[in-house]
Amino acid sequence: MQKTIFVVDDNDTNLAMVMDALEKKYRVFTMPSAAKLFVFLEKVTPDLILLDIEMPEMNGFEVLHKIKSHDSYQDIPVIFLTNHRDPEIETQGFELGAIDFITKPFSAPVLLTRIKTHLDIDRLIRERIAQVQRLQDNILSVMSDMVESRDKLTGGHIEATAKYVAILIGAMIEHGVYGEEIKNWDVEMAVSASRLHDVGKITISDTILNKPGKLTDDEFEKMKTHTFEGERIIDKIIARTPKGEDVFLRYAKLFAGYHHERWDGAGYPNGLKGVDIPLPGRIMAIVDVYDSLVSDRPYKSSLPDEVAVDFIISQAGKYFDPKIVEVFFSVRDQFKTVKEVVADEKQEI
Repeated sequence: MQKTIFVVDDNDTNLAMVMDALEKKYRVFTMPSAAKLFVFLEKVTPDLILLDIEMPEMNGFEVLHKIKSHDSYQDIPVIFLTNHRDPEIETQGFELGAIDFITKPFSAPVLLTRIKTHLDIDRLIRERIAQVQRLQDNILSVMSDMVESRDKLTGGHIEATAKYVAILIGAMIEHGVYGEEIKNWDVEMAVSASRLHDVGKITISDTILNKPGKLTDDEFEKMKTHTFEGERIIDKIIARTPKGEDVFLRYAKLFAGYHHERWDGAGYPNGLKGVDIPLPGRIMAIVDVYDSLVSDRPYKSSLPDEVAVDFIISQAGKYFDPKIVEVFFSVRDQFKTVKEVVADEKQEI
């Protein structure tokens, strides 16, 4: 499949030269201004952008800043086209996120070679990222399976809660609830990391973890340690992870350590209150309780979805963040659908 290249230059001659050099190997779109570029970007995502620096209305640096500030465009590689080789200009361009500079006038072979090189590098980087993601998913699946294989009371809990977290975060974004904080998240990574919220249960004995009846006070105190034990386990992994590559683990730590804190300060392990509780913990608190209420346990039968929803609504401002409870209420039908699908999958096993 042909790669797509956008060429942005206010000089028609330059546009024609680039088109002539590239059209046999690539799908090329030429545009005379930044305004046209952003119109095209709403419809087509190119594999690379060739961008002139000296343009009226909006110069190349301003265009690149806007591209890199937009979630949908920021990963598109950009090469500057310029009439000058000025170290200060190049430094500014690289700091903004450009991957290269090509000096005009250029020869077709040089232009083709530079573009091919960068597209190949971009492909290799994406393949490497995909490999790392697969490795991360495999490790995550193994760790999740370890938790669920020991905790026989909560089969399917980890995957179900991840689905609920995805629904709730999506709805929070849509409703603008804690939007300033969430906009800086890698949401897909956060949802995936939520599957480790109970990893600390690995440290809890089977007699407590799988007890069919009510826990004694001492047993409950031991069970409560799974929160900070989860943090401790993840901290050990973070300590062995290169800085900058531990984002996934930091999300996981927040889910693991804070999902039993309560909005009113009566939760554990730290007794945090209100917005002092990290947002992942406040999200998981609702999700965790909902799944527990609607699921069968040896010591209790599942409650109807409506009862679980009513309970969560009643605990807004007490157990749960009231703003997130409002969002939860708006997507309660989606939660119910996931619950039904998970129940069907359990019956098929």
